This record gives sequence, C-alpha cells and structure tokens, in this order.
Amino acid sequence: MAKYISPEEWLSRMRKEYLQDFIRQGGAAVKFVIPMDSIAHNQIRAGLQGAANDGGFHFAFVDATTTKLHWVDKLFHQVAQQIDWDGLAYAFLCHLLAEPYKLPKERSQFGLQQIALLNDLNENMLKTKIESLLEKALFQDYAMSQEFRIAMLHLCMAQLNPSEVNPDLRDTVKEWLRGELGHIAALKPALIFQKIGRHNARHILFSLAHWLKLAGRSGLVIVLDITRYIEGTRPKEPDGTLYYSAPALLECYEVLREFIDSTDELEYSFICVIAPPAFVNEDERRGLWAYDALRLRIWDEVQDKRLMNPLSTLVRISQDGNTQN
Repeated sequence: MAKYISPEEWLSRMRKEYLQDFIRQGGAAVKFVIPMDSIAHNQIRAGLQGAANDGGFHFAFVDATTTKLHWVDKLFHQVAQQIDWDGLAYAFLCHLLAEPYKLPKERSQFGLQQIALLNDLNENMLKTKIESLLEKALFQDYAMSQEFRIAMLHLCMAQLNPSEVNPDLRDTVKEWLRGELGHIAALKPALIFQKIGRHNARHILFSLAHWLKLAGRSGLVIVLDITRYIEGTRPKEPDGTLYYSAPALLECYEVLREFIDSTDELEYSFICVIAPPAFVNEDERRGLWAYDALRLRIWDEVQDKRLMNPLSTLVRISQDGNTQN
C-alpha cells in the first residue's frame, strides 16, 4: 500500500522540476491531480496560483461548474477574461523598444509622441521604425496564429498612438478574445474575419502562451477543475451552475487528450487538471475508464508498492497522508 502524496510535497516538486526550469525554458506539461479530501483540493489550486505568481507566470483558473470545458473555445475565452491584454501589449513594447530607445518612466506618458521627444527624433520617422520592429518581432513570429498576431498588433498600436487608433476597434479586439463579440463584421477593419471557435481556439491558446513569454512573463499556468463532469446526478431544483451529459463528458476527455498530445506544440505552459476520486474508479460511465484514449495516456500500469511517484502524470493527493489500497 502506497502513501498518498501531500499537497506540500507535490507542489514543491512542481515548482522545482517544472515551473522553475522546464516550463520556463519553453516546455509544456499536463498533470492530473486527484485530491482525496477538500483541504487538498483547495491547497492545490491556491498553491499553484502562488507558485505561478512567484515565478512570473500568468495564472488562470477554469471551473466546469461555470464553463463548458468540452468546448475548447469556451475554455480559452474564460482564460482570456483573466488577462490584462493592454498590460501585456505595453509590456511587450517596453521589451521591444527599451534597447534602441529611451522610454518614459510612467505608463501614463507612454506613447509615440513622448518617445520621439525623449530620443530627439521625428515622430513620423520613429513611427516607421517602430512599425518595422513590430513587423519582425510580432507579425513575422509564426509561432502564433495569424489572427492572434493581427489582434496583438492592433493592441500594441493602441498603446503607441491611442489618438489615431479607434478605441472601439481596440475594445472589439478584446471582446473577440474574451468571447463577448456579437458580430464578427465589427472586426473587418482589423482584418479579422472569423470568431474564435472550436476549430481554432486551441492554436490561439498556444499563441497566448507564446505571447506571454514575449511580453516578459515566464509562461502560462492553467488549473482546470473537471469535478462537475464526474457528477452524474443533477439537482431537482436548478442551482444556476452547469451539469453535463455523458456525451459532453467524453468530449471533455477528448479535449484533455488533445492537450496531452499537443505538448510538443505547446510551450511555456503548465496545465493541471483537478478531478475527484471517482475519476479513477473503474466506472465505465463517468470515470476515466469511459474513455480509453485518455486513460492509456495518463494511467501508470506499474506502481511502487510503498511510494507514489510525484512526477507521474496522474497523482493522488491527501493532506492527512492516508494510504491507498
């Protein structure tokens, strides 16, 4: 009988082996955590958020009670709603322009006109030079999808020259990212012609992780809580949260399987999936046994009888250290 891993031990290993080294250098990992008690459940989320903040990562939490995780576009939109897009554009420009130019110390003074004054340059000539830098550093960075690059370019130009950029267009770009856009026609002036949907959301999420690194962050840490998918019984009285059918559950497992298979494409990203103990029961209706394509990727066929490997893709965690059968 092997002991469960404590939240403190697992979080310490994730910090040391992943966030401080592998992920920061461009790696990606997907981990499945089974908290055996509510204390461990809360500690995992809070611990990863603390580790992400300490390491310079952006942290996002997505809960299946409020977000349909089996629709990857909904997942991305929820992450996007937790991001300061203007702040990232500003940080990227500071990294891009700090070496060739003097920049204002205060963000409120940041802009093309003020940068031109500080560097004794003609504003129009400076604009041309900066646009050339953005072309090479942003628009020609093919690690990001074209639509995402165009969107970030508009947000950067809005930081540089807000008087010449339509504020409605800037806000529309952010609505597009957050899933709040009503009609895609509003983005035609930005040369973006399709919404973020299930066909392209995964690649745009990958683009976000890359963009965070370009903007000076260490990467992206996402916690996905899929507990609600495992619950098969709906309450008699609606409680305002989401519940899922068996087909939706399988679609969720497929989305998670795709993340695992895409770790070679994904970079600067750590994804932690939190699931209840029923997830690992031999239940062919709701548990991991309902979808072999995911189970065969994360299940350890060989386990030590005394100790659990904290670096495994799937781990069970308990605050009190009880043993597992």
